[in-house]
Amino acid sequence: MALITEWKKNRAYTLPSGRVIIRISMIVSLLFHVCILIIVQKAFPINWFPEPLRTYHVELLRPPVDPFDDKETADADLAKIKADEKAQPVEAEDTISLDTKDKRYTSYAKAIKARLIKHWEYPREARENLIEGKVLIVFSLNRQGHLKEIRILQPSGYDILNKEAERAIRSAAPFPPFPGSVTVTRLNIKADFAYMLTAHK
Repeated sequence: MALITEWKKNRAYTLPSGRVIIRISMIVSLLFHVCILIIVQKAFPINWFPEPLRTYHVELLRPPVDPFDDKETADADLAKIKADEKAQPVEAEDTISLDTKDKRYTSYAKAIKARLIKHWEYPREARENLIEGKVLIVFSLNRQGHLKEIRILQPSGYDILNKEAERAIRSAAPFPPFPGSVTVTRLNIKADFAYMLTAHK
């Protein structure tokens, strides 16, 4: 019994107190975290004291402009516009007949007339019923010879004759392009279709 009591006394002096254990734990934890922080700092350097931001002043300098350049440029642009306007073809037109004497159109009018004669027919019904008459038509062509418009100026009084004259023009189209002597962009041609039975008096 005396031995046990003596052992308890000795044990009370050898075991550290709770405060000592807490202090030791805090020191060990602090050292551990310091080591971790050092390792992290080496792996991923962190700038704990960043340098202050520097401010740079930038000036945009516009090169000097000669005040006369703008005027010269404007004059050049205006001259170019006027030149372009002169270069563009003027929308001009002229009106002729198939028997025109104007040297600019005579050869072209003959070609148009020959083409119309090939497609023009005397309607069978009109011939059998001795129907006669004259149809004055004006038709318009562009520079490529394409038909743009047909208008009857003086009808014959018979629908069958009027329609045949229109049909002949449409069948003959498109016509040859304008030759160099024809400078207009649109040419109106008057054609007189005379339906006459020579045997009938």
